[in-house]
Amino acid sequence: MPVKFRPNLGFGRLIGTTAEMQRVYRLIEKVRRREYPVLILGESGTGKELVARSIHFGGPRKDKPFVTVDCSALVPTLVESELFGHVRGAFTGAEHAKLGLLEAAKGGTLFLDEIGDMPVDLQGKLLRVLQEQEIKPVGSTESHPIGARFIAATNRDPEAAILAGTFREDLYFRLNVMQVKLPPLRERKKDIPLLVATFLEDFSGSAAGGAPAYSLSEEAMRRLMSYDWPGNVRELENAIKRAVALGSGPVVGAADLPSNLLCPSGDPVPERRKLLPLEDMERRAILSALRETGGDKLAAARLLGIGKTTLYRKLKRYREKEHEA
Repeated sequence: MPVKFRPNLGFGRLIGTTAEMQRVYRLIEKVRRREYPVLILGESGTGKELVARSIHFGGPRKDKPFVTVDCSALVPTLVESELFGHVRGAFTGAEHAKLGLLEAAKGGTLFLDEIGDMPVDLQGKLLRVLQEQEIKPVGSTESHPIGARFIAATNRDPEAAILAGTFREDLYFRLNVMQVKLPPLRERKKDIPLLVATFLEDFSGSAAGGAPAYSLSEEAMRRLMSYDWPGNVRELENAIKRAVALGSGPVVGAADLPSNLLCPSGDPVPERRKLLPLEDMERRAILSALRETGGDKLAAARLLGIGKTTLYRKLKRYREKEHEA
């Protein structure tokens, strides 16, 4: 018999009723009405932006802007202009003045996603913005107040990054006034049925012609529960979306799931019997992530826990090697 579910339970768009998620909800309740900076920690795909949105839209700044800055996707040569803005004539090609993302968040919340990927030299300038609550556009001699709340998130271990010299300790202390740590999906597997129910309900609602609600076979659920989900909730959502898209009926079966969920953990995998060069393993992981995300490079980068520019650089190197061959 197919397994059916009731609507999700959670906090905002966060989903889950396990003790691990209840702790997260209690933290959000404490921090959302305060004005202090917040640092959100968690692996890629755990829902760090959902936490940031819950804090902003549940607090006193809910009617003000919520601006997201993906630090891993900023182009190094333009990152300062993107964040701080610039005046006309500040550099070659600056024909018009541009409002920076920091100033766009004036009075609201600035969410710095994957802050650990921000260049160290720029971290120092960001620290001054946090301290002084004002910014100076590139090429300008005047500062502008922003009065924004700062929420940052990273999938890295900030203390290890500090030791490695890639994250400023003073910036960490400034951001880490209040901390929310999200558990990986493998540590709260009891929430998987609720998550699946929500995704199936979302896809049913978007189906044309009043299609019947989707459900999941018992075998498919068993597969989902036995998998460790390195890409966390985002990977689970992509898996369900793919299964619904490729399935032939309202009951999602095990055969509709991605191939990496179909091999029982106890079965030998030929590719794992021999030791592969690290670069080959890396290339396979990247190509697998691109397949799972339907070619979405930003989603694949997040699934892998690397920056988009790093992903582009590696793909370019693979293409160059193919041409050389």
